[in-house]
Amino acid sequence: MDFKISKMSIEDLKSIKNILTTDFDNFWSFDILEEELECSNSYVIVARDINNTIVGFAGIKVILDEADIMNIVVKKDFRNCGIGAILLKNIIKKARELEIKKIYLEVNDTNLPAINLYKKFNFKQIGIRKKYYGNNNGILMDLSLEQKRTLITSALFKTF
Repeated sequence: MDFKISKMSIEDLKSIKNILTTDFDNFWSFDILEEELECSNSYVIVARDINNTIVGFAGIKVILDEADIMNIVVKKDFRNCGIGAILLKNIIKKARELEIKKIYLEVNDTNLPAINLYKKFNFKQIGIRKKYYGNNNGILMDLSLEQKRTLITSALFKTF
């Protein structure tokens, strides 16, 4: 299945307002997402299916040369279709365009599908926030976007 990725607009957000907590997750309210869309340091994208229906969204907050993944949310009926990976890939691509050096996130320690997705994209665990999600811990992870440059640079020096 093909999915189209684009920057989320206020109109996009309004179109999912009534199903935000039922069809996605209840972590992010309409008001919080609206604030993020209006924030110049935030970048939120949506994934649409062939019917132009929003099936997922993801966002990052940029602080200087670092970014925090605020959320990656897939519509419940569309989970396990690779949409989370597509969103994450596009968030990382945008971070590279913005010359971000590191991306951070925290994930509920019980959310094994998300943890495995982040590991596939080379995120590394860097810490734990005890009881960050009620009784569950939050796992802190990061991804360095400088690695490729470092590897290329070190390979060049070895050649000479």
